Amino acid sequence: MKPAETQALGLAPVGKLMRAYAVPCVISLLVGALYNIVDQIFIANTKELGSFGNAANTVVFPLTVVALAIAVMIGDGCCAFVSLHLGKGECETAKKSVGNAVVLTVVSSLLLCAVYLLCSDGIIAMFGGTVNAETFHLAKEYFFYISLGIPFYMFGQAMNPVIRADGNPRFAMLSTLAGAVLNMILDSVFLFVFHWGMMGAAVATVLGQFVTAALALWYLLHMRQIRPQKADFRPDGRIIRQTLALGMTSFLSQIALVAAMTAINNMVRKYGALDAVFGQAQYAQIPMAVVGIVMKFFQIVISIVVGMAAGCIPIVGFNMGANLRDRVRLLLTKLLIAETCVGTAALLIAELFPKQLIGIFGAAHESTYYTDFAVRAFRVYLCMMVLACINKACFIFLQAMGNPVESTMLSMIREIVFGVGFALVLPLFFGLDGVLYSMPISDFLTFLVALILIVKTYRQLRTPDTAVADIAKERTT
Repeated sequence: MKPAETQALGLAPVGKLMRAYAVPCVISLLVGALYNIVDQIFIANTKELGSFGNAANTVVFPLTVVALAIAVMIGDGCCAFVSLHLGKGECETAKKSVGNAVVLTVVSSLLLCAVYLLCSDGIIAMFGGTVNAETFHLAKEYFFYISLGIPFYMFGQAMNPVIRADGNPRFAMLSTLAGAVLNMILDSVFLFVFHWGMMGAAVATVLGQFVTAALALWYLLHMRQIRPQKADFRPDGRIIRQTLALGMTSFLSQIALVAAMTAINNMVRKYGALDAVFGQAQYAQIPMAVVGIVMKFFQIVISIVVGMAAGCIPIVGFNMGANLRDRVRLLLTKLLIAETCVGTAALLIAELFPKQLIGIFGAAHESTYYTDFAVRAFRVYLCMMVLACINKACFIFLQAMGNPVESTMLSMIREIVFGVGFALVLPLFFGLDGVLYSMPISDFLTFLVALILIVKTYRQLRTPDTAVADIAKERTT
């Protein structure tokens, strides 16, 4: 007989399950996103750093996303693998996946840390850090300490979905929250009391990530259902391939976002230099800083969106494994409605209150050019926010259903074909504004493709449930 927590995935009301799993996941991802965002808020309101520090933070941000991409590939892939096999009653196979995920995370994080430390100058230049000398200097300082924390960051992020798959989304949330709260406290102390500048912001972040990783490690030693044994840490090629295949969409969606951010940063640097205002040395960092801030707001919204969808992965995986398709279809409907509501609320905030948003990031210390460009950036760059939310939900839901090819295709179309393509082409015709147009156009065109896949998924899920009676019978024995 399966554990009670696992049985509930096939029997409890879908709405109740969605709230139980999605809310902690949303909070976990939202808190995780706040690591970099909180740094930027504190940096922006530190007079000696200001927009130069903001621009440096924007340069380093994509490099943390690379680490996140690898971590979520392993973690989300393991989560989906575990959920599918628990649905089939194959607990031993699920345990092996967890053990292999731990090994993959440790090895990959140490390798990435080494690459970052050895190649920092070239990497920073690649991501637009040469906009001016001060931005490069601050980015290099921030990046050094962030690189040292990569193993802790990746371990905490990779184990978070694994903890959710074990049926404890609340602990996953609390472990991330503990690290983020510590980061906020230390940011204020290191920046405003000790005046450590970019180093202080980075060290605060790393210490917070260490706490989250330590709590994740503790949980791995006390798991409820899928606690791995020593033999489960032995690499298994078949399990690794399947885990990475299921997590590939998460990886590609993040890494493609890095490609898009790289293109955007470099286009901002190039066409900002050609602008009548931002071509002046004292204002050169403003477009880079502003675009980074707009992306951070977008990241907050997408953390909610992805959290809602990713929180449903164990539910979708179990019910697909148990052939409970009616429940999966109902979950998809509820998810799309919720994502639309989040996107609408975010759109209204971005369109109606851009000055208030930019004020959080130190606009009071900057020129009017900073505020004016920020208002335009918020209103243009995020005008298709609702469609962006639906697109993200579609990526993850397809992945949870065990359809990595369609999910990966949709993600690649959005981030690479459209995201990078338009970011490179539109500035040729519209200059700096072309960078801002690239995102809404990409989201609109991606939605047209996503709509086709959503309709196809509903048709696929029309097959009547055949396992409800069997699960109910098993629960009573």
